[in-house]
Amino acid sequence: MSSTPIQPRPLSDLESAVVTKMLSAGGAGADELLAQIPHSRVVATWGVGSPSIDLAVQPGAVQTAWSADGIFANGAVTDCSGSPVGEIILWVEKGLLSSIEYAWYTDERPRTLPEPARIEVL
Repeated sequence: MSSTPIQPRPLSDLESAVVTKMLSAGGAGADELLAQIPHSRVVATWGVGSPSIDLAVQPGAVQTAWSADGIFANGAVTDCSGSPVGEIILWVEKGLLSSIEYAWYTDERPRTLPEPARIEVL
C-alpha cells in the first residue's frame, strides 16, 4: 500500500491507546516503544479515509534495542458479538515506531481504528 503524506500531527487519543494496547503484552523493547508515543507524529495515511498510518518518531526519543525491522505486535479485532473483523499490526523500523496497520476482513473499509477493548494482542 502506498502512503499519502500529510502535515505531521500528534497521535490522536485513539491512536495512542491502540499503540499502548499493542505494547501491553510486553516483550523485548516494548517499554522503549511505549516511551516513544509522545514523541511520535502521524506523517502519512494509507489512502483517503484509511485508518492505517505511518509514524515518525522525533529525534531524541529512546530507540529500542530490539533490532529486527518489521512487525513488532499484532492483534485480532472483533466486533460487538466477538466475530473477527480484522487485525491491527504495529510496525517498527530501526528501533522506532513506524506504522499502525488496520487490515480488515469485512467488505467495507473501517473509517477509524478499533477501540482497544476490541483488540486481543496475539
